[in-house]
Amino acid sequence: MDFVLKEEDGFSYIEKGEGDVLLLLHGLMGALSNWEQVIEEYSKKYKVIIPMLPIYDLPLLTTGVKTLSKYVHRFVKFKDLNNFVLIGNSLGGHVALIYSLSHPEYVRALVLTGSSGLYENAFGGSFPRRESYDFVKEKVEYTFYDPQTATKELVDEVFGMVNDRHKVIRILAMAKSAIRHNMAKDVHKITIPVALIWGRNDKITPPDVAEEFNKLIPNSELHWIDKCGHAPMMERPEEFNSLLKGFLEKLK
Repeated sequence: MDFVLKEEDGFSYIEKGEGDVLLLLHGLMGALSNWEQVIEEYSKKYKVIIPMLPIYDLPLLTTGVKTLSKYVHRFVKFKDLNNFVLIGNSLGGHVALIYSLSHPEYVRALVLTGSSGLYENAFGGSFPRRESYDFVKEKVEYTFYDPQTATKELVDEVFGMVNDRHKVIRILAMAKSAIRHNMAKDVHKITIPVALIWGRNDKITPPDVAEEFNKLIPNSELHWIDKCGHAPMMERPEEFNSLLKGFLEKLK
């Protein structure tokens, strides 16, 4: 699928379909292609929008999860969005949590998949052997249950990122910000419907993270996908879409 990236008023984003809005937030290493099957399926009935989060464009001192949440709000205001479903994977889930707490009047429901915010086994914290392609390949494969999901294209993309000094400094700063910003004491304030769709074999944000979110967020439901790692919408797109569909239908 070819994505047409719109560039307007300093924002880069994908928009496809018509109807109620699904606003998707990608992770730290997450290219827009991670959501390919979700866009394909849901743009038939919804307006699917994915803003490119400016992870590599922020001044180093302000690189953090709260800054990304503020950026999302500027984007929401620019697009004049309201009453939307917010869906986030990994770091994008963390940003979605912060956003839902800061601006509850805009968000109708929340979907988290492999979200940080409580505990995560971070991508590295550092990259001691980032110039080693095999090391980076192993790290990317670790994200998934089936290492075959880590295509050469994906590994090449991550290898390029971590060997770009400007980008890797911001990746590490953002990862540290996510680890520092623990939301255990705040998420009970989220009262909108929340779906947790989790890979049962997630090694980055393990199953006990999902269970903790489920315990702490009052109006939440937890769904497992077997033989699946940190990015269910990539590794098990049909099951992810099916669970998402069930949740969205309950909102009607």
